[in-house]
Amino acid sequence: MKLGFITAILDFMNFEQVIDTAASLGYSCVELACWPQEAAARRYAGVSHLNVAELDDAKAAYVKDYCRSKGVEISSLAYYPNNLTEDLEQRKYFHDHLYKVIEASAKLGVNMVTTFVGRMQSKSIEENLEEFAKVWPPIIKFAEERGVKIAIENCPMLFTRDEWPGGQNIASTPANWRKLFEIIDSDYFGLNYDPSHFIWLQMDYVKPMYEFKDKIFHVHFKDLKIDYDRLDDVGVMAYPLEYMTPKIPGHGDVDWGRFASALYDIGFNGYACVEVEDRAFEGSQESVLNSLRLSKRYLEQFVI
Repeated sequence: MKLGFITAILDFMNFEQVIDTAASLGYSCVELACWPQEAAARRYAGVSHLNVAELDDAKAAYVKDYCRSKGVEISSLAYYPNNLTEDLEQRKYFHDHLYKVIEASAKLGVNMVTTFVGRMQSKSIEENLEEFAKVWPPIIKFAEERGVKIAIENCPMLFTRDEWPGGQNIASTPANWRKLFEIIDSDYFGLNYDPSHFIWLQMDYVKPMYEFKDKIFHVHFKDLKIDYDRLDDVGVMAYPLEYMTPKIPGHGDVDWGRFASALYDIGFNGYACVEVEDRAFEGSQESVLNSLRLSKRYLEQFVI
């Protein structure tokens, strides 16, 4: 298993600085944020450590050589928009960039893209599955032809008022995964598995790993803490951030020994990346770096 981190938290660094930081901290890989160059409104979005729109052969060779010289791999190219947004003009913009990310991943020999399925948040699951069946097969076919795997994260993307009522990602439960994988039965379509989202959804985050072991392409190490006093006051129908808080590994409610044991049980030997979305470590650039130091120190008792 290769331990890394998603680079979106290092929005104050360029590509070289990110790779240097990973090397200096002892991480073996990074999930490289590849958003368009334009700013995005959502937290942790809009960060770009690689301009895929301008990735020619010379730039690709430079990126590969630089990573090789520092002993740091790129686990995936990361781009997480709502790929089923009801705004069709915006959807086209997202897809145009997603295709560029897929092409860049192939050119770099990374052969992995991490993203969201998306959701039309005012529509039912059934309506979204119908739309998925129209929208996603061409994307996966494009990726297949280039040898690139698409790993879908299981975050519901339902945190605040603007994402209410349905959230922005239908690929958040095992029940929905079965339907998505039935619609697209491809070795290039799988999961970027994050246990933290199961915590606030009150679901077992280990049990599905055994059923979907062949679909787990990439893993996120992120934790989450439930404020049960607050939950008792607002209930599960409140905006989720009213009663839960994303944390770095070891600072929340995930049982990391249990989770890591399951990863070894299913024979996962791929990339597992820390995802920092912990506001307690965002006061300064040094605090951000400390979050990566602490996460690595903690996880090394479970992952070698």
